[in-house]
Amino acid sequence: MKLYADRAPTALRQFLTDVFVVVWVYAWVKLGMMLFDLIQKLAVPGQKLEGAGNGLADNLKGAGDKINGVPGVPDSVVAPFNSAADAARSLADAGRQQQEVVNDLAWILSVVVVVVPVAVLVLIWLPLRIRWMRRAGSATRLRNATAGRDLLALRALATQPLGKLVKIDPEIAALWRKGDKQAVEALASLELRSLGLRSGTRETRPALSPR
Repeated sequence: MKLYADRAPTALRQFLTDVFVVVWVYAWVKLGMMLFDLIQKLAVPGQKLEGAGNGLADNLKGAGDKINGVPGVPDSVVAPFNSAADAARSLADAGRQQQEVVNDLAWILSVVVVVVPVAVLVLIWLPLRIRWMRRAGSATRLRNATAGRDLLALRALATQPLGKLVKIDPEIAALWRKGDKQAVEALASLELRSLGLRSGTRETRPALSPR
């Protein structure tokens, strides 16, 4: 009976998952930047109001200074110009405050749009990635030692789907208990391949002897 070595592209799935995570993060960051720029356009009226208010205030203040420089002109004539200039300054301040509010809103919404979906994905993906890295690291250290391959075989019996175990040999558990080297090698290879790792042996498809 020939060994059925599961060649599920675990490494490829890991790579595609990592690519998906990168694309997902990039897409949301890009969307956040676009949202920021879009909201910032709401500050344009405030910019115009600030510019107009400052310009009007400067003109009124200049006119008042000129009138104040005319001999014999009472201060009461200049006062309305100064009051109007102060009112124009207030309009400019209102425009500046509107810009600050829009800027704060743009930052808050953009950060929320980026952080929430990215955090949800990372909280799901990162623990799984770390778990796989630890398992793969442990399996890599074990695969080149005889005792290590026995442990890998035992782990395969305990964790691999029954369908994959039966495809190796319907009596794979009994063969493992007897210490059959080919059975141990088949189970160890199955465990390694399920992690996307090479078996670490020259034979990529060892065979169980016909029985």
